[in-house]
Amino acid sequence: MSVPNLAPSTATSVQTTTHSKSPAFKHPLDPLTPDEIVAVSLSVRRYTAEKTDIKAVRFITSALVAPPKKAVLAYLGIPLNPGEAPQHVPEIVRKAEVDFIDVIKGDAFNAFLTLKHDQWEVTSLQKLPEGVQPQISVEELLLCEKIIREDKRVQELAAAVGVTADQLYCDGWAIGYDERFPKKARIQQALMFARYGQHENLYAHPLDFVPVIDSTTMKVIHIDFPPGFLSKASSNSIFKKLGVDVELTVPTTAPPSLEEDAFAAAKRERLPPPKESWDFLPDLLAQKPGSNFKVRDDVKPLHILQPEGVSFKMDGHVLEWQKWKMHIAFHHREGTALSTITYNDDGNIRPIFYRLSLAEMIVPYGSPEHPHPRKHAFDSGEYGMGTMANELALGCDCLGQIHYLPGAYVAHDGSAVVIKNVICIHEEDAGLLWKHSDYRVGGRSHAVRSRRLVVSMICTLANYEYIFNYLFYQDGNIEIEVRLTGILQVYVKGEEEVTKFGTTLAPGVNAQFHQHLFSFRVDPMVDGLHNTVVETDVIPLADAPTGSPANFAGNAFLTRDHPITVQNEGARDVSLELDRRWTIINPKKRHPYSGKFVGYAITGLRGAAVPMMARPDGWVGKRAPFAHKPLWVVKDVEDERGSRMWPCGKYVPQTRDTPADSIANWVKGDENVAEEDILVYLTTGITHIPRPEDWPVMPVEHIRVLFRPGNFFTANPALDVPGANDKRSVPAFSDSDGSPSCH
Repeated sequence: MSVPNLAPSTATSVQTTTHSKSPAFKHPLDPLTPDEIVAVSLSVRRYTAEKTDIKAVRFITSALVAPPKKAVLAYLGIPLNPGEAPQHVPEIVRKAEVDFIDVIKGDAFNAFLTLKHDQWEVTSLQKLPEGVQPQISVEELLLCEKIIREDKRVQELAAAVGVTADQLYCDGWAIGYDERFPKKARIQQALMFARYGQHENLYAHPLDFVPVIDSTTMKVIHIDFPPGFLSKASSNSIFKKLGVDVELTVPTTAPPSLEEDAFAAAKRERLPPPKESWDFLPDLLAQKPGSNFKVRDDVKPLHILQPEGVSFKMDGHVLEWQKWKMHIAFHHREGTALSTITYNDDGNIRPIFYRLSLAEMIVPYGSPEHPHPRKHAFDSGEYGMGTMANELALGCDCLGQIHYLPGAYVAHDGSAVVIKNVICIHEEDAGLLWKHSDYRVGGRSHAVRSRRLVVSMICTLANYEYIFNYLFYQDGNIEIEVRLTGILQVYVKGEEEVTKFGTTLAPGVNAQFHQHLFSFRVDPMVDGLHNTVVETDVIPLADAPTGSPANFAGNAFLTRDHPITVQNEGARDVSLELDRRWTIINPKKRHPYSGKFVGYAITGLRGAAVPMMARPDGWVGKRAPFAHKPLWVVKDVEDERGSRMWPCGKYVPQTRDTPADSIANWVKGDENVAEEDILVYLTTGITHIPRPEDWPVMPVEHIRVLFRPGNFFTANPALDVPGANDKRSVPAFSDSDGSPSCH
């Protein structure tokens, strides 16, 4: 879930007194600089002071509005179709978008600004409809912990189970879905823990109640008491008071009214937090009474050396590595955004993707007892993956010779919060790229090692860490890798409670079943902007049984292609029986030998496509429509406010239905998506059934999706990669006979 990353050691706030000047951009997709963020904020403040009745502004987001796609491609000299001359270069106008809150009235606003004559001018200001909430800010998440510590009722509830106010901690989460609270209020739920030492694992001590806070009024407005811990007698007394003439051994999973909730609290049996420490920091483990813990002492140093330096070069946000070229940017919501990805194919610059990024993700928990169903975190749309990003440490998070890019987002007061080393760029060995040995006498063996370029970001969202790696290979492959680690989100468990929807990790500690589902947005331009997605099934030879003239041995199979041509066919399913796969092709260009259209295949999605376990008509199912299908194809629609970006809608916090501007509605039209400017959304993830080995900190779990050229190159594009011949590789032991050298 979500916790802010605003500690002085990891982020700095930038203020400036000038706002009239903005540095010229080096690339039209360069993100707003810290100075630009401040200048945009000052222009919004001036506009609201002079032309509205807004008295106090709380900034939530501030970001570049990307120029139109065709304008960017013209600026970079990338043709729209194979063989075409570059377009006329239009003027690139720099624009920004801001979301903010009227602190006095609680209303949310969206503003657009344009840079004109070195001045940022507000060109539109729109009050958002009631109930539409911008993402939850870092500072609001920090406020949540301050609010619960200062609330007298929370203090009393904590004291009743032996926890003092200074020992109270919480993870602030979006409220998820709860119709009992007003739409207009900015609501968080506080998942509560106790901490008995400065650096100990607070998640080992979950508390048995959930405060609900209003971020604007900064007050606790309600406290939820999960009914799973009501005794049978207390539970039945509640139902009798409500006029329900039944005897139940467990309460209903339906949310009670706020009044019913308060009544349940009075009859409730309390559960103190588990006291046993479950630390993961080596120094704390060694200090534990009776501990014989020690760090392994048989691990020898392993260094990654590049004595002649790196093989890539940077020009601002533009990276070139061997035959690859791309633009890399920080975005407060997506984290890392890669744009204008091209490959130099023997002097022919071939575009592959216009943009590649994380568009959304959902972490739905599977325990049905109130209020646990509210735990379904949209870590991108509700909090912003970029604002949750770590400042990366040399020699820890990334190894070797590293280049870092900074990132910046807006603070409540309009200043810029800067994360210095937020994007890591480096090279690493990736095993063998290709090899062949001629086994005949006098034959030769040739081995080529693979090197890959890694563009990496690590995001901490309260208990979880997400590691996002975009990997580029010398054979034209592009891989998205997600690694999950951190600490499981847990809840206190009674001694006699039967856990059906989770795993007991330790006495009193229950980790609920949950999923991590990611939506990656792929904006393709495979050899040009007009692409088609082809779905391919592998099928046995139809109507040709074993023994027949056409299939005497019974071994024949072939492929069947289905181009996705209409948008309302754009939601696609995995088929393991048909070994289904998809390829993004350019129908305007064929391979000279195979005769097939050039393309990039999407591989690995079959194994990484995880069905959402929540019901389609349930809270999560309605709010996260992208999770119902592994692949979506829609037409990109650009207007003055940008293009289709967010599969769960632009504004995610506190939505109560499927948003109109979501992927579920995009695919309803009958627009053509063949040979068009299209978008492909990929859904991938894992279903996490927790295990004791995931406690107290979880080893990384991997998710991978690969984009692989198909009929794109005339031959293996990695034939020119130098053969393996590392003179620093030596036998591990002195008595070894060694091995033949590479040749």
